[in-house]
Amino acid sequence: MTDGVADRTVLVTGGAGFIGSFLTEKLVSLGAQVRVADNFSRGDVSNLSGIRESIELLPVDLTTQKGCVEATEGVDDVFHLAASVGGVHYIKQENVGGLTPSVLMNQCMLEAARINDIDRFLFASSACIYRQEHDGLNRFSEDQGIPADPHSTYGWAKVLGEVACRAYHADTDLRTSSVRIFNCYGPRESLDPDSSHVIPSLCRKVIEAPDGGSIELFGDGSQQRGFIFVTDLVDGMIEVLTEKSDGEPINLGNSTEVVSIRELANRIIEISDKDLSLAYDRSKPTGTDKYACDMTEMESELEWEPSVPLDAGLPEVYRWAERELETTPETAVSADGGSP
Repeated sequence: MTDGVADRTVLVTGGAGFIGSFLTEKLVSLGAQVRVADNFSRGDVSNLSGIRESIELLPVDLTTQKGCVEATEGVDDVFHLAASVGGVHYIKQENVGGLTPSVLMNQCMLEAARINDIDRFLFASSACIYRQEHDGLNRFSEDQGIPADPHSTYGWAKVLGEVACRAYHADTDLRTSSVRIFNCYGPRESLDPDSSHVIPSLCRKVIEAPDGGSIELFGDGSQQRGFIFVTDLVDGMIEVLTEKSDGEPINLGNSTEVVSIRELANRIIEISDKDLSLAYDRSKPTGTDKYACDMTEMESELEWEPSVPLDAGLPEVYRWAERELETTPETAVSADGGSP
């Protein structure tokens, strides 16, 4: 992995956000010269405080060709994470917002990469490209992405991004890859109730609930997911850039542990040492009922797999959320910079 990025100039779009900041830290530790492009609409420079003097920070609008050309000038490799993103309640409500900014950024970034003769381009796609299914636990494999029928415009933006990556790989000298991210979690995620993903959302609910009270789940809590810790994910992304820039998508996730949302909530309650019960709002959106990552291609092509179990990752996120809510109780938004 080190040989693949050491002494190279690497751009991370959305690099001030949740996944992007962890990726930036990892790249710096591996000896890369890192530039972060972020308009800070969601990202926060504090996420990069530990490495601020080691990186170049470029505030730029990536929905414009001019901004993308500026961001990619003098760069060897690109990790394109910037997107319009949020939890299931966000992507169900934001139709234009979930589509237009991301499509513009994807196209402008790929064209800028061509103009500036970038070597390798990794696109952060999503498990949201997979169509809704209801036949038990679905372990989605890469070949199930087409025919496409995602359940949100966010998912369609990712489908179009993958198509564009294939096209540029075929028609230009740019080597591309797409990673379909399955339920990444970790510190620095948004804790905003209006846009957070499930694990930080549950952590906030548990932290704020009085002992003896209850927390509310979307749906009946039977939805099943496999979650990947953020440090595992960024290791996998670097593996894909260095080992699989072949134009094709690949899953990145962890299905060694698949849990229901109800079980997940109970595990977070156990971490809190509170006596809390669960309530259910079946009117709220729940996303795909049951899904996890088919890891076959990931394990065979990358000879790599994630290593952080939920029992290690969940307490770390919970304690981080406690600290965040103590310091900024009104909003506690540690924004994610548009990364998935």
